[in-house]
Amino acid sequence: MRNVIRKYEDSDRDNVLSIWEKASSIAHPFLTEEFLQTERHAIVAIILPNTETWIVEDDHHCVGFISLFGVEVGLLFVHPEFQHVGAGRALLDMARKGRGDLEVEVFTANSAGCTFYLKYGFVVVCEKLHAPTGNAMLRMRLPSAPLAAIVR
Repeated sequence: MRNVIRKYEDSDRDNVLSIWEKASSIAHPFLTEEFLQTERHAIVAIILPNTETWIVEDDHHCVGFISLFGVEVGLLFVHPEFQHVGAGRALLDMARKGRGDLEVEVFTANSAGCTFYLKYGFVVVCEKLHAPTGNAMLRMRLPSAPLAAIVR
């Protein structure tokens, strides 16, 4: 897969929502339909208009996206058919450019998501309860490169 990453455009909205729905159904089977509908609305009304969102394409087709609130990874989803081929890693690689630490919260029950972030190099900062759903979440941080590694 040759990853092409570009800025989100309003015309990408339906593709982004489709990817989110397909990937979320696999990553979050423990979430209620009511909560997912609330999240879908928030993606359209709040997240996409207020984040820096990037699209990863394969052969001119949107296969994944990342939405950033500064250094916070708000959303990172890749279509299930394009997972495990580097699309998510490419999005995180792009997000790291020009930033220090990155941070993310992921449900502990989302074992694939937890594994992905840990393999990438994120470290667990704390575990907390996600009040709207009652599910446990991990807060993770990806430290920027140590100063000694940069100065050499």
